[in-house]
Amino acid sequence: MDKPSFIPYKSAQLDKNQMTQHSLDFYQNMNLRRSVRDYSDRDVPKEVIENIIMTASTAPSGAHKQPWTFCAVSNSTIKSEIKKAAEKEEYESYNKRMSEEWLDALKPIGTTWEKPFLEIAPWLIIVFKKAYDLDENNARQKNYYVNESVGIACGFLISAIHQAGLVTLTHTPSPMNFLQKILNRPENERAYLLLPVGYPSEDAQVPNFKRKPAEEVIRWY
Repeated sequence: MDKPSFIPYKSAQLDKNQMTQHSLDFYQNMNLRRSVRDYSDRDVPKEVIENIIMTASTAPSGAHKQPWTFCAVSNSTIKSEIKKAAEKEEYESYNKRMSEEWLDALKPIGTTWEKPFLEIAPWLIIVFKKAYDLDENNARQKNYYVNESVGIACGFLISAIHQAGLVTLTHTPSPMNFLQKILNRPENERAYLLLPVGYPSEDAQVPNFKRKPAEEVIRWY
């Protein structure tokens, strides 16, 4: 068995004050992030989307398998097809699948089965998880902690979108297998998350929500 290869790692050397300020600046910036449903069709450069996705791909993963594929869609015909299929599933969910409790929980957000942002936003990023990999002989290769790994990558992705001055929304129409079909993805990939990416429209609004304070989310031991 080959000996594992390692390289030196050097972290940024910050003093206590710098560390405190950097962590505060990042928190305050991320605290401005909101889920947005009203988009402008203003163009976003492909290079920006690539940088955002490559940031997501720096996430840790089980056994460094990197079990993800990011599909970036700007083609208007494909976006329209995705919207049509997503709204079909969403209509079924809102009218047949969701409980009254679930629908009541959504009322403050004001969502419906209609998803116009899927056509308006200049980009859609669809994240696929790889349940397993295939080697050169088409034999299955096991991936580890797939859901956890892809979930972390999506967190990186959402943060990178915000850092680029753009907005997004975590959209999970259920079931999502239509995305695999529309995008012609292989059998080992499963749709995990759909994110519209772009600028907010000039009249965009978001719910007036408040985030939980530190004393409600942190327990010190």
